[in-house]
Amino acid sequence: KIEINPLEDNTLEHYKSYKIPVGKLVKEALKETTLTTKAIDKTKNMFFLGFIYWMYHRSIENSILAIEQKFKHDETVKTANISILKAGYFYGETTEVILQTDVYKAVMPKGTYRNISGNKATSLGLVTASEKSNLKLFYGSYPITPASDILHELSKLKNFNVLTFQAEDEIAAISAALGASYGGALGVTASSGPGIALKMEAIGLAVMFEIPLVIINVQRGGPSTGLPTKTEQADLLQAMNGRNGEAPLIIVAPSSPTDCFDMVFEACKLSIENMTPVMFLSDGFIANGSEPWLIPNLAEIPIIYPNFVTANQENFQPYNRDKNLVRNWAIPGTKGLEHRIGGIEKEDITGNISYEPENHQKMVKIRAQKVSNIQYKLPELKIEQGKNNGSILVLGWGSTYGSIKTAVRNLIVQNCSVSQLHLKYLNPFQKELQNIINQFDIILVPELNDGQLIQLLRNQYNGNFVALNKIKGMPFEIEEIEQFLLKILKKEVVS
Repeated sequence: KIEINPLEDNTLEHYKSYKIPVGKLVKEALKETTLTTKAIDKTKNMFFLGFIYWMYHRSIENSILAIEQKFKHDETVKTANISILKAGYFYGETTEVILQTDVYKAVMPKGTYRNISGNKATSLGLVTASEKSNLKLFYGSYPITPASDILHELSKLKNFNVLTFQAEDEIAAISAALGASYGGALGVTASSGPGIALKMEAIGLAVMFEIPLVIINVQRGGPSTGLPTKTEQADLLQAMNGRNGEAPLIIVAPSSPTDCFDMVFEACKLSIENMTPVMFLSDGFIANGSEPWLIPNLAEIPIIYPNFVTANQENFQPYNRDKNLVRNWAIPGTKGLEHRIGGIEKEDITGNISYEPENHQKMVKIRAQKVSNIQYKLPELKIEQGKNNGSILVLGWGSTYGSIKTAVRNLIVQNCSVSQLHLKYLNPFQKELQNIINQFDIILVPELNDGQLIQLLRNQYNGNFVALNKIKGMPFEIEEIEQFLLKILKKEVVS
């Protein structure tokens, strides 16, 4: 095994580095304590924490209160940790070579905030959708990294009419969720890429049933078992085309941990109100990442209206549709609403089994048009940063949002002709997209895959698209995007 010391191999040659004898300082500070040597070593982190507080002009009082609460029954450990926290802080004060840095408060709307991860935000979004639709939430899943936390979180929320089911495998999980939806509940299932592959037949069945089902895919590195703990955006084409036959569904994607709440709520709303499955494409970086979340006013969150049909309808026809081609949701066992359902092609209107060629083509077209019609219900798509026209539009989706936003902002400050647009609706795209694309010379599409969104864009739109791909199991660094944009502006990249 080769030992690597970054202090000796020039790794840090472009940085200022300072050697601090933490071990020696900690032992000296606690030389009178009765703690063991092993216990004393554990307090080193408090030294670093105190020192960082000093570096960034922050008070140590909150951490002192936390230590007092955590170790209130162990006076020796409490005193030792507080002493070392202060030792780290005052070491910074007494040294003359290390500079302090000011970190100013972020400008954020007023309100009550909490720190939240993507998976926790997803869980709360599902429960909120259940409350706003007045439907029982059934969550069926099989544990898999990095989606398992959603099951863990929802299992704590049974008091909100949530039923969680840890199935014996992925197929059982989605089949149970599909059965719950058939019975009138909000059926949800989740997995990562390998598990989603196993669920695909049942997803096709949900398309044929035309009932609500939300499928959460927390993407990770692939293919196969791939990189379970690393992030990737490589399941977009799987979401679009991974089923047999013509089986379109709605696809949405959050851009950040807090956005998971809004977008999974939107996934539920679209699924319930349009009687079709929806796939929610998160990824490991978003799921495990966290950020401050402004807790929303529940009264301002829209009601979700299930398309239930009333009982005792005369001559009930299960595939009668409204102007948006959405059929009614009939609860099995309700008198007067007896109907046929299954995986074999349905006859238009009646829902009877049909092998007629003309009927099959008609039903395929109807199911596709129903999904396409969603674009007219989506919010207006707008440029997020920069001008509405110019040299380069950076068009991203999912967890690339933060890196793209900062890179574009840095170049706008330098008077570069760069703008940003981020997509949250991936099937169908919002109706304004083609017009926005037309306003820019080059469309840069950064993705954590080998170019999947760009394939869909090239298939549907006219535009000068340029790919920036990274498949290393790691998110984009800001500098990677910024430097690539500069190369385009300098015409060092052939578009």
